[in-house]
Amino acid sequence: MRQIEVDQDMRGLAFDFFYWFSRFEFALKERRYLKSKRIGAAAEPDWGTFVNAHYTAYIASTSALALIAENPKRQVVGDAELYFEDLDLHKKASDLHKVVLCAKTVRNNLFHGGKHDYDHWDDPVRTRRLLELTIVVLAELAELGDFGGDYNRFY
Repeated sequence: MRQIEVDQDMRGLAFDFFYWFSRFEFALKERRYLKSKRIGAAAEPDWGTFVNAHYTAYIASTSALALIAENPKRQVVGDAELYFEDLDLHKKASDLHKVVLCAKTVRNNLFHGGKHDYDHWDDPVRTRRLLELTIVVLAELAELGDFGGDYNRFY
């Protein structure tokens, strides 16, 4: 979808999505969910550590289950070109693993683009649904992690 084809409402929703996604990753770092805790290492959020710390307490909400059911597609390398395939959610051990993978895939697809001429990507209804569901799920995950002020610090 070209920029001139994106309506103002969708632009606002995309901004909200990126805002809340970045707030969540900020909160992960503030709570020391880091890929490396070595002094001098890049401060990168570690979703895996968050999932491992909370998956037993996690109860998927209606929004989380809907996001999982939407099964955002991921871009993969093919012989001659890139293509998209369903996430293999059956290999994930818990609903928290699944919902985090879906949320990160929505982010990657929106940020990195590339879904031109692909089924459902230019469908604003599906795109809107994925963004709205992920925003709700991020707020739920922030509550699960007791991020409170770290997540909402600049709201």
